[in-house]
Amino acid sequence: MTEESSVKLHGFWACPSAMRAILALKVKGIEFDYIEEDLSNKSELLLKYNPVHKKVPVLVHNGKPVAESLVILDYIDEVWTDPPHLLPKDPYLRAKHRFWITFFTLIFDTMRQTLAKEGEERKKVLDELVEKMDVAEQGLKEIFPNGVPCFQEQKPGYLDIVLHSVFGTHEAAEEFFEEKFMTVERFPLLVSWISALKQVPEVNQVIPPVPKLVAFLQFIKQKYIPPKA
Repeated sequence: MTEESSVKLHGFWACPSAMRAILALKVKGIEFDYIEEDLSNKSELLLKYNPVHKKVPVLVHNGKPVAESLVILDYIDEVWTDPPHLLPKDPYLRAKHRFWITFFTLIFDTMRQTLAKEGEERKKVLDELVEKMDVAEQGLKEIFPNGVPCFQEQKPGYLDIVLHSVFGTHEAAEEFFEEKFMTVERFPLLVSWISALKQVPEVNQVIPPVPKLVAFLQFIKQKYIPPKA
């Protein structure tokens, strides 16, 4: 790959935001070099390319860095204009997708809060998480009146990618929290959507093993909540 057309991505295997960028590149069929970062010892290149937030993911295209996962997805769809397209061409539908993408990021922020909580505080945040999932389950029926898309006929788009980054590893989250919060009885659309996405080869390539991810979540928990003496 020449520097003139080079694409590189700095990421971390357990980072949902980095998974978004990886999956978008794979869906679009873009060749890229992947650089796995050690977040406890960040590379000089990562600090150089993202001096503001100092975090992954960072896309480097022809030597020019683009940071923040949603900005990266926009960039990918605007630069590589051949199909498949990540966003719909219809302006109104595109706006609706962007709205729910933003809502999914709020759900993800709520999920992250639970890592630093225990007991009643954690239960309160988990209840808030489930309430937001209820809103998504009902609201997204407007976009999918006939059920979730068939990915045998189309590639995942922007909305699918962000959904997967939030809920695609829910089995690990449920094992970690020792609570099953994503049931098909309560969330038939979300669960069937995730199940359909997991049949897509590009998606399967970016899903980390559940035991490895649970162990990582335990490590993060200990970092935020040291064991009681």
